[in-house]
Amino acid sequence: MNHVDRILKHVKRAKTKLLLCCIGSFVLAALIIGSPKTGTSESPLLPNNLPLQNPSGLHATFSTSGSIDLRNEFFQNLGTNGRNCGTCHRAEEGWTITPAGVQERFNRTKGTDPIFRTNDGSNSPNADVSTFKARRDAYSMLLTKGLIRVGIGIPNDAEFELAAVDDPYEFASTSELSLFRRPLPSTNLKFLSTVMLDGRETFSGQTIHFDLSHQSNTATVTHAQGADLTDQQRESIVAFETGLFTAQIYDEHAGRLSARGAKGGPVNLANQEFYLGINDLFGDSKTGAPFDPIVFNIYDAWKGLSDKGQNRARAAVARGEELFNTKLIRISDVSGINDEAAFGTPAVVNGSCTTCHDTPNSGNHSVAAPLNLGLTDAERRTPDMPLYTLRNKTTGEIKVTTDPGRALITGKWKDIGRFKGPILRGLAARAPYFHNGEGRLAGVLEDVVACYTEPVSMPW
Repeated sequence: MNHVDRILKHVKRAKTKLLLCCIGSFVLAALIIGSPKTGTSESPLLPNNLPLQNPSGLHATFSTSGSIDLRNEFFQNLGTNGRNCGTCHRAEEGWTITPAGVQERFNRTKGTDPIFRTNDGSNSPNADVSTFKARRDAYSMLLTKGLIRVGIGIPNDAEFELAAVDDPYEFASTSELSLFRRPLPSTNLKFLSTVMLDGRETFSGQTIHFDLSHQSNTATVTHAQGADLTDQQRESIVAFETGLFTAQIYDEHAGRLSARGAKGGPVNLANQEFYLGINDLFGDSKTGAPFDPIVFNIYDAWKGLSDKGQNRARAAVARGEELFNTKLIRISDVSGINDEAAFGTPAVVNGSCTTCHDTPNSGNHSVAAPLNLGLTDAERRTPDMPLYTLRNKTTGEIKVTTDPGRALITGKWKDIGRFKGPILRGLAARAPYFHNGEGRLAGVLEDVVACYTEPVSMPW
């Protein structure tokens, strides 16, 4: 199934939802613009704002280039194993992958789709994939949680060493730990302050554009098992993905998210101002203005709507926005905040959701600020996750984690378990929501909120 057929399948589902909700219809023939060179559906330009269904409603993508060009190098097989960027970054899945989408591919291809490759798709690179049943077992983390295996070793000069490993797949070692992580969305990249969950593609003194260019090459060499990209190929991929903006456009209860003065959707998101350090906790990097906790305002127009019908749901959205901006959270035991000299190493910080999600109407951190929320602590480990016991070379202190995170890049003891926060727009299309696919905490957004009763205190 080529890219356009796959996406149109999802557009048809979205069209049905739009019709059922009586907000208009689309003529599918008008949804494809033939390639200016070939005029065929094999190499199309997909128009902006195609509605795609997700569990909460509909999301859409807007490209600043005017359309989504499926001939771009992003979708080309530039490696040796049949993969391209689009293998793990799908528009209908919020430009990442979801367990449901992966399971559909597995069943349709009997586990032979290019996403199912042992270099990083299986639980171990040594996994048996000789039969259908063997492949189902080998790719279980990918199938159930949408996780890719990232192999990173402990740096030789690290402040810690591997004291013990409990890997259910019998592969991980000091030279290569198995780290199971969700692919980050390749959309809304305008708002990035760090590239990759552990910041391994963020380089000191370089621009985010440089970082993304380097990352595109790394992904091709590692995930697609290809040769180095040319400069032109890198630039083409970066130009494509940095022009993408994805957001929810329709909610099953609240309806259109741009109705009655609201500013939801990808077009408004594309016009949102951003630069590194905007609205930073220690002052805006350009204006020097103090941090403003009122980070989201896109649903201000829905405040105080009558408590009837669709307006009741819209008023609830506005209340949620207000809670996100202002609800008191007592932040404690969060490495990256409570143990950082920049904050004065306070035992408790009185903040809100926007203390960590400070980028206006996007919700990530506007500067590099990896944090440890305890997601990879031993207490949260599920039986399918490897567990690593790390020992401080100087003090002998022990930490046990399923993923050392940033520490595998810096070698710093304090960075164990630290990861960057995500961009929050377009979330509805890409559950589970935490980077390790933790189902107990991240199956629904209510579970995400519940998670924050542990490393932080929310006095409801």
